[in-house]
Amino acid sequence: MDCYNSPMTDSPRVLAVGLATLDVVQVVERLPGPDEKLVARSVDVDAGGPALNAARTAALLGCDVTLVTVVGAGAIGEAVRAGLGAVRLDDRATGAAGAAVSTVLVTAGTGERAVVSTNATGVVVQAEAPDLTGVCAVLVDGHHLDLALATAAEARRLGIPVLLDGGSWKPGLEALLAHVDVALLSADFRLPADLALPAAGAALSSGSLLADVARLGPTVVAQSHGAGAIEVLAHSRAATVPVPRAGRVVDTLGAGDVLHGALLACLAAGPRALGAVVVDALAVAAEVASASVAAPGALGWARDGANAGQLRCDAARFRSKCEVP
Repeated sequence: MDCYNSPMTDSPRVLAVGLATLDVVQVVERLPGPDEKLVARSVDVDAGGPALNAARTAALLGCDVTLVTVVGAGAIGEAVRAGLGAVRLDDRATGAAGAAVSTVLVTAGTGERAVVSTNATGVVVQAEAPDLTGVCAVLVDGHHLDLALATAAEARRLGIPVLLDGGSWKPGLEALLAHVDVALLSADFRLPADLALPAAGAALSSGSLLADVARLGPTVVAQSHGAGAIEVLAHSRAATVPVPRAGRVVDTLGAGDVLHGALLACLAAGPRALGAVVVDALAVAAEVASASVAAPGALGWARDGANAGQLRCDAARFRSKCEVP
């Protein structure tokens, strides 16, 4: 079936709230040692950051996406705006606030990346919630916490699914988790010791990170493990989602952001996507993330038109499956 000529191509509206950066990416043979200089094999400058990459991914998968972030004016802001593609921008910059700059080193032989960034440290934003009229799902990445809290709380009040990109623990994240429906964590995510409490009840495995996070609010908690299976605790039931093999790994930069953006595109089906089929949504997201590491850059997978079209169809079919009969 050609999904481009079917009713499944309706573009659901989603929001991504969080960090935007300007990424300076250099491919190197290996990481330099102390006081060592290396010649890069290539260099690229592009917009990036977890919320921005997730937003661009969701747009490529058929969603109408607005990114709520801090971009600001000047050359850095202009460069980030140029990289938004089809994503709309709600810029919450105040005063001299602007997008962060990230320096990224990608190791040529393995595709592994090392990142240095200021993130959203010390940036003051306009924190009131955006207009959520017609929005089907919201992603927050924990950056610009006051803005994320206001948005997630309003989304929860309106019954709109909220997805957390749990790349790492950030101070105050426990308050945000109270308004989150699905928390998708990175392999490196850890709770502070005072929040990692013993599990209550046999249904949740004792000492489990997923159970500890679930007690803070989300009904679905999952954790990615690179090429390994995604662990899931959904409505107190454990499951795993295999990750398709990527073949040769070219670049892991932004793979986690792509995973979250693809899951956001599936959760755009609305609250029905939070039930038993949420595991199927994670399977679709894993397909997209696997494709992303086989190409350079977070969105290199989209240059393969046939493959990108198939992944877009997969996301559209999932959303269609969740529609009320």
